[in-house]
Amino acid sequence: MSTTRRGLSERLVEEIEGLLPRYPTRRAALLPALHLVQEELGRVPHEAVVGLAELLGLKPAEVEDTLTFYGFFRQDEPLGRVRVWVCRSLSCSCRGGEELLEYLGQKLGIRPGQTTPDGRVTLEVAECLGACDYAPAMLADGTLHKNLTKGKIDAFVESIRQDASSGGLPGA
Repeated sequence: MSTTRRGLSERLVEEIEGLLPRYPTRRAALLPALHLVQEELGRVPHEAVVGLAELLGLKPAEVEDTLTFYGFFRQDEPLGRVRVWVCRSLSCSCRGGEELLEYLGQKLGIRPGQTTPDGRVTLEVAECLGACDYAPAMLADGTLHKNLTKGKIDAFVESIRQDASSGGLPGA
């Protein structure tokens, strides 16, 4: 991957520059640009923060402020290719969400905030997925898993294992 600005590939710079006409200021494009960086790199390393600041005409500290405000972004460890959010809102917790989060963590061999050693799955908690009617809920690779049970978690983990052996990902 060629790098045109610190930590940003030529393709990524082009994508971010393509966003700019849709926003009233370059600073307004920061959040979507951070998403693009994380999508490509699996994280937003310091070098990319500096490159993004240069590209958008901001100070690196301004990029860091936005980056650290949101729990969605990672700076150090890359995210897994599948990001799993287990909801722990009041509705989900009352219906066993906390126990299911613990169960999923045991099945994957990780705790919330960690990524499996193979880099396939990152397990995270969500304060609310907006799916209270379907509590407990989990969002994985863009798919909402409703009325979550241990059996559904077992099936999900098995699908990840099968997709790992075939080189695919769930929902891909």
